[in-house]
Amino acid sequence: MSSPDLLHPHDPASSASASIGTEWQPITLTLVEYPKGDLVGKLLAWISLAPLGIGAGFVALILFRRDLHTIVFFLGTLVNECFNMLLKHWIKEPRPVSRAQIWTELHHMNNSNSARLERLVRLLVLAICWTAAFLVCYGRIYLLYHTLNQVLIGAFVGMVMGVLWFLLTHCVLTPYFPMVVTWRISELFLLRDTTLIPNVLWFEYTATRHEARARARKLVSMKSQ
Repeated sequence: MSSPDLLHPHDPASSASASIGTEWQPITLTLVEYPKGDLVGKLLAWISLAPLGIGAGFVALILFRRDLHTIVFFLGTLVNECFNMLLKHWIKEPRPVSRAQIWTELHHMNNSNSARLERLVRLLVLAICWTAAFLVCYGRIYLLYHTLNQVLIGAFVGMVMGVLWFLLTHCVLTPYFPMVVTWRISELFLLRDTTLIPNVLWFEYTATRHEARARARKLVSMKSQ
C-alpha cells in the first residue's frame, strides 16, 4: 500500500501548517527606507535606486546593441561593485543610524552647427550624470545610510577605479577588438566593434534611413512591374 505522503504530496493544509513557524523575509534589493511623511526623503530614496536602473539599461544595451565597448563598460561596473563589497567587509565601518531592521542593499556630423549641437548634447548628458551621482550620494547621507566620510571615500574609490578601467579599456583592450569580433563565438552572438565610428547614433540613423529608402524604391519597382 502507498503511504499517505505519496497519496497527497502537495496537501495545502500540511503546507500551511508547516509554514507557520517559518521566518519569512522579502527580497530587499530595492528596499530603501525614508522618514515617514518626508517628501524630500522619499524623492531621494527613489533617486538612490538609480544604479539599479543603470544596471538594467546596461543589460538592455548589451542585448540589443552587442557592442564590445558597452560590454566592457558593464564588466567594469561589476568589477567596481565587487571591489566595493570587499572594502565594505574589510573596513566594516557602521552606518550612521541603527534601524530595527537592517536590509541588505544591495559618424560624424558634417556641418559646424551639427558639431556644436553634438557637443551640447554630450555636455547635457554629462551634466545629468553628475547631477544624478550627486543626488544619489546626498540621498545616502540624508537617509542616514552612510556618513559623509563613507560617501566621500566611496566616490574617490569609484573615480579611481573608473579612470583605471578607462585606461585599461582604451590602451590595452580596444586594440584587440577588431580581432575579437572575427572570432566564431563573436559572430554567433553578433558582437560588433564601433571604435572607429565617432557618432554611433548618427551612423545608425543614416544607415537605417538609407536602407529603408532603398527597400522602399525596390518595393515600388516590384509593384510597377
